[in-house]
Amino acid sequence: QVQLVESGGGLVQAGGSLRLSCAASGRTFDNYIMGWFRQAPGKEREFVAVISWGGGNTKYADSVKGRFTISRDNAKNTVYLLMNSLKPEDTAVYFCAAAKLMRVESHLYDYWGQGTQVTVSS
Repeated sequence: QVQLVESGGGLVQAGGSLRLSCAASGRTFDNYIMGWFRQAPGKEREFVAVISWGGGNTKYADSVKGRFTISRDNAKNTVYLLMNSLKPEDTAVYFCAAAKLMRVESHLYDYWGQGTQVTVSS
């Protein structure tokens, strides 16, 4: 089993930045693909970004490409999401998730965190 805990969310004005963190525990974090997803009230959960275990391969949703950066530090069992140039439409609960294969389908991820709220004011 893997436990994932997100942190770093909060309230920020449009144009501002936040860095989310996701810390893993319970078993080794090595070799897991890590993804970020988000869900706004009344909307379905959507893919945001994913990173390979070695960090060399990343993929982003078109809505965040060029603004968000996913990274990981396997020695610290932590994955990050740096969010720049935030927009009100980025407001959502952000979740990190772990999988064994590179994928964007949320239901194919094995483990999930509890989520952290990001609110962007206009």
